[in-house]
Amino acid sequence: MHTQTMAAVPLSRVVLDALRKLNPVTLLRNPVIFVTEVVSLLVTLLAALAAWRGAPWAFQAGIAVWLWLTVLFANAAEAVAEGRGRARAESLRRARGETRAKLLARPDDRALWHWRDAPELRENDVVLVEAGDLVPADGEVIQGIASVNEAAVTGESAPVIRESGGDRSAVTGGTLVVSDWLVVRVTAAPGNSFLDRMIALVEGASRQKTPNEIALDILLAGLTIVFLVAVASVVGLASFNGVAPSVPVLAALLVTLIPTTIGGLLSAIGIAGMDRLVRFNVVATSGRAVEAAGDVDVLLLDKTGTITLGNRQAAGFFAAPGVAEAELAQAALLASLADETPEGRSILAYARERHGLTATRPEGATVVPFTAQTRLSGLDIPGQGSFRKGAVDSLSRALGIEPPAALKEAVERIARAGATPLAVSRDGRMLGVIELKDIVKPGMRARFDALRRMGIRTVMVTGDNRLTAAAIAAEAGVDDFIAEATPEDKLAYIRNAQKEGRLVAMAGDGTNDAPALAQADVGLAMQTGTQAAREAGNMVDLDSDPTKLIEVVEIGKQLLITRGALTTFSIANDVAKYFAILPAIFVAQYPGLAALNVMGLASPESAILSAVIFNALIIVALVPLALRGVRYAPVGAAALLRRNLLIYGLGGVAAPFIGIKLIDLLLSVMGVF
Repeated sequence: MHTQTMAAVPLSRVVLDALRKLNPVTLLRNPVIFVTEVVSLLVTLLAALAAWRGAPWAFQAGIAVWLWLTVLFANAAEAVAEGRGRARAESLRRARGETRAKLLARPDDRALWHWRDAPELRENDVVLVEAGDLVPADGEVIQGIASVNEAAVTGESAPVIRESGGDRSAVTGGTLVVSDWLVVRVTAAPGNSFLDRMIALVEGASRQKTPNEIALDILLAGLTIVFLVAVASVVGLASFNGVAPSVPVLAALLVTLIPTTIGGLLSAIGIAGMDRLVRFNVVATSGRAVEAAGDVDVLLLDKTGTITLGNRQAAGFFAAPGVAEAELAQAALLASLADETPEGRSILAYARERHGLTATRPEGATVVPFTAQTRLSGLDIPGQGSFRKGAVDSLSRALGIEPPAALKEAVERIARAGATPLAVSRDGRMLGVIELKDIVKPGMRARFDALRRMGIRTVMVTGDNRLTAAAIAAEAGVDDFIAEATPEDKLAYIRNAQKEGRLVAMAGDGTNDAPALAQADVGLAMQTGTQAAREAGNMVDLDSDPTKLIEVVEIGKQLLITRGALTTFSIANDVAKYFAILPAIFVAQYPGLAALNVMGLASPESAILSAVIFNALIIVALVPLALRGVRYAPVGAAALLRRNLLIYGLGGVAAPFIGIKLIDLLLSVMGVF
């Protein structure tokens, strides 16, 4: 997965954005950093007042500077995360451009049109798009077929076919028609197109907080209130003993104890999670969808093209009794000469590899095309005979004969193995069957094993019969399968799983997938799919690769793991800060507290300032990790918890001890204290 470093975002832009985010109204969304800003302002005013009165002010000013830097670093973390999406947004804006549309007066008359600016188009307007034209708005093809270059949206330069009446009828505004023409009905209102939504999402402008983020915000706000009360009680405790700490010292104590680290990084983590999806060419309509992907425990995957390669390949010849395999292979070869499908080409390749047979279509041969009614195809060659291949039952009916018992056994054996039997005949005589095998993609079993270790149940969805589906499911290593699946079957399975408290993810591209995509907690729609599918799902895969659903789940889990790990690190940080700040504040009143100065800090002032400086710098140090994400490994929840506590819990405790001590030594060397 591609990631960028902080250097990819111009520093000047980050600084300007961080300063812009100092607006208290903006910071109210982040209670921890808002409190830090208020405290920073208070300490700044007190330092200025001390300087005006001629009192010592340098220590107070130092605290104020680093408190402001804490706020700026937190803002900068969010600005860096947002800035990474701006380049993509700018390219999308250029793709949208100032397009003009050929608005048709009547949908059935391509000759009668007039120009209209694309932003003025409304839903249900009908436009003509010809070779060389940009598609002016999102829409549904109602007439024509054309080659469309979608590189502006997907980054893929290879044109795709768009046509009316199928699952490839949706077109996206800003894409280029390369050949032929299309009549398109506009389906998106101005400002609400797919590109508009993408621009808003990649910039982070429309990102809504997810339920987990809101819950964590509430927790952080609660901790802030608790520490605020605790610090206020310190005033009374110290006053009882005759000496109260100064307001700047109390401000330093408060800011170093409240969870400023995760408070400053929380928004950046969420934006970076969506950004990782965008760089993977998947657009989520909300952060909620990304988060849901991390909690998914049931995964519905189509068999064809997702679990298997999709193009069935010839894998064996099974001759009828009294027929040589070479004779069957020769007949299969001749019956497939006019078949340009991947299956037909695989039969030619298999006959060549197994028996060294090759042939070209003879002149005068009559092609018998495949139709849904006959389910047969072949070739009639003058002087050689009539060659046919097709489904076993269809060829039996066409010939008016039953296959021999031995051949029936071979057909059943092929079906049980998860393959498809294809019968071959010559001049009305059935010679045998070809085994067509839908090959499971390499590495799928290992991936499903990894998902199982994560607690995710995998379900294969296929239109095959139960025998074939069971064989493929066993070979691929999925946990369950839905055979002879209908849209109602998928919807019912998803609803039943959700009733059991499970979160379900699925991929789809057709109109018949729309109900299930809408019902699923994570619905990954294909960019090449229908408008209904894209609107029903909460994610769109620009590469139209259904296997990406597995990666989407992993990205979602990485987001949750990163948030949890940095929250653990942030809270663990506070434990170490107690040993720096509390002895420094109260050592004069309670000399026995000097025993808690385990770091051997030079002075109370140095201890306090070192803790404040570390509190600010640790945010900067963790920004790359927040943007890149914690490394994901497919392990169980218990193992994951142990790893996080070991690395980020103990690391969060140890880091302040080391960091604060180093800063204290540096301040001493510089002669500050």
